Amino acid sequence: MGFHTFDASGADRLEDAARRYRFLSAEELLWAVAPEATDTVADLGSGTGFYTDEVAPHADEVYAVDIQEEMHDYYREKGLPENVEPVTSGVGDLPFADDSLDAAFSTMTYHEFANDEAIAEIDRVLASDGRLVIVDWAATGSGEHGPPVDERFTAAEAADALGEHGFEIEHEAVRPETFLLVATLGGE
Repeated sequence: MGFHTFDASGADRLEDAARRYRFLSAEELLWAVAPEATDTVADLGSGTGFYTDEVAPHADEVYAVDIQEEMHDYYREKGLPENVEPVTSGVGDLPFADDSLDAAFSTMTYHEFANDEAIAEIDRVLASDGRLVIVDWAATGSGEHGPPVDERFTAAEAADALGEHGFEIEHEAVRPETFLLVATLGGE
């Protein structure tokens, strides 16, 4: 299961607002992340910055984290907001200090990094009251969109994996093709 990486040569498809908002609206993402003007936030698997751009106006600093430099090149050409910094890194080895992020979110990329190392790394970089939002393709979906079903996770599997690392699930929603989890570290 998991570890499917989106082909950067198809980056233009990631900018299709009608398609993207069908599975996650900007309003839903902003509600889930709940960024404040002083927050430092990371978009884990930022791709072309489509959703990064939605969060950036509501936070102080945003890191667009992606393992593919080609995605950052695309984002730079498109135009980076002033408070967004591209970071080329996998989620399992984030170049941030302990407790340095107020929030992190992943849109349709959890299946690409879902493992103990990556979740432990997110735990390390989030502040003690940090917020993590995961929106991903559901294993219960049809597979008509996104990665093949056998490369996906259920919301319950993702929630269990987060729980093993001290995250508390505050909200869970399962939709026909995707799931949304809002988790916090609960002030460890």
